[in-house]
Amino acid sequence: MDAERSGLEFDKTAEKVVMEPYSYICSTNGKGIRSALVAAFNYWLKVPESILRVISDVIQMLHNASLIIDDIEDGSHLRRGKPTAHCIFGVAPSINSANYAYFLALEKLSILERPETVKIFTEQMLVLHRGQGMDIFWRSSFKCPSESEYEAMVLCKTGGLFSLGVRLMQLFSENQTDYKPLLDAIGLFYQIRDDYANLVDLSYHRKKTFAEDLTEGKFSYPIVRAINDYPDDNQVMNILSQHTTNSSLKLYCVKHMLELGALEQTVLKLAKLEERCSQLIVKYGNNPLLSEVIQKLTDLHRTPDGHLRFITPRDLNYDSLDHNEISIASGHINPVSK
Repeated sequence: MDAERSGLEFDKTAEKVVMEPYSYICSTNGKGIRSALVAAFNYWLKVPESILRVISDVIQMLHNASLIIDDIEDGSHLRRGKPTAHCIFGVAPSINSANYAYFLALEKLSILERPETVKIFTEQMLVLHRGQGMDIFWRSSFKCPSESEYEAMVLCKTGGLFSLGVRLMQLFSENQTDYKPLLDAIGLFYQIRDDYANLVDLSYHRKKTFAEDLTEGKFSYPIVRAINDYPDDNQVMNILSQHTTNSSLKLYCVKHMLELGALEQTVLKLAKLEERCSQLIVKYGNNPLLSEVIQKLTDLHRTPDGHLRFITPRDLNYDSLDHNEISIASGHINPVSK
């Protein structure tokens, strides 16, 4: 990019240096959930393809930039199976690159020639950072949130970008339906599924590390349930406070949460949110693209034939400890009709 920014000539070499950490994170393969949601909501909103492409690009830029910041704040070493950006390029260059990408995304919105885009962008980015701030506060102050506090944080942190995309799209759509209830349900469903995967999904551990949330001291949904539902049991809280990288200890903690019933409650919560999403999709007039997105997110808590998937102690693969992995052994899953 050879552009004049704020009166300063910014040549291609300088641009490449600044963008290198961001370009690196973009080169790794993500889930693509946000782009899929933008496309799915367009089934209802009917936004022209040229505008949709800009909005989708902006959302993806913000998401990738936020991952760089998240990894620094979380102290993560792996992202999508590769070293995190700050582990390769350093903390300061990575922060600068991510912040630069935020403003590039804002600049890109000028293509749409609607001043309201800046207002919406600013509002949703503030919401996102409030959510991230609460997540960090609980972790740093070692204060376990209530379930309702956790959900409020998720609606800001994860739901912020989901809402940004739809709000931008509706600037160019005749459809002004309030989709917030559905966006909230999808945001919670997606984040709680991610929390659950962090503890039990083998493919997730290969891309990051085993039970990384325990190492980070993060109050994810299963952890919040384990601590709040059993206030007299201090084992999970004590292990969380250690920020341990010991796989055996983390595996013990996951097994203990299973014994407490926190993992079962997480599966039931996912099933409830899945049903909520499906009901709202029907209420708003059906959307096969969005239904497909939701269906793909049921792989952890449902068997292929639609039964709920509950793990048992024998499903925890102890042989994989040396590789920082734990898995759900599909042959041992207990399907339960629901």
